[in-house]
Amino acid sequence: MGRLDNKVCIVTGASAGIGRATAVLFAQEGAKVLAAARREDRLKELCDECAGLPGTVAYCVADVRDPEAVKTMVQAAVEAFGRLDVAVNNAGVMDDNTAIADMSDEMLQEVFATNTFGLMYCLREECKQFLSQGDGGTIVNICSVGASHQTAGAAYCASKGAVLSVTRNTAYMYKEESIRCNAISPGGVVTDIPLVMPPSDEFGFGRTSELLNFSGELAMPEDLADAILFLASDQSRYVNGEEIKCDGGWTCF
Repeated sequence: MGRLDNKVCIVTGASAGIGRATAVLFAQEGAKVLAAARREDRLKELCDECAGLPGTVAYCVADVRDPEAVKTMVQAAVEAFGRLDVAVNNAGVMDDNTAIADMSDEMLQEVFATNTFGLMYCLREECKQFLSQGDGGTIVNICSVGASHQTAGAAYCASKGAVLSVTRNTAYMYKEESIRCNAISPGGVVTDIPLVMPPSDEFGFGRTSELLNFSGELAMPEDLADAILFLASDQSRYVNGEEIKCDGGWTCF
């Protein structure tokens, strides 16, 4: 038996990196997965890749920055599979390492639109669905060690600090309704984010790069997916409102 047999799961940012690895692992563990992202071609490839696995993967093209798209995404999961059991809010973007004095309005708005507002739109609709079902649910938010360590610019670190705060708030507010909400905070991970992020600000990167002296080997997306599976499954049934750093010990210094 799989650890997520017949559980209905949403994974955002599922077209690449951590989200894609999580969707694949969940399908291997028997879940019914709705994979959501903006790139339809990547989502179709993911569904094809998972066709022979014990679980099922369907997809929904959704931009989490749009609250109406998020509503449609949750509705799509319920229409396809009948309910919702697990949500992994993974969609996110990086900034350009700028310190606050050099941060542009555009960078602040872009980073918060996805990392903070987008994740909170997802949380809102997921919790509404869990409450309407009346039997709880499980949420895993993808945060970052940047929430507490200065691994990126002001916009990114602040956006992830908000993710950590809303994770704890959600866990507390709905613990009596059997809704669990936890966070995974990755360190350095091999994904395609560096290929699409803007060029680093010279001053800001000079500061944040000092931390690289303490970092070890980068994680693979599958390393994060394993940790996410733990929080999504009943193995963590008494874990709520917590942050698990998954950074290979990078931030132990």
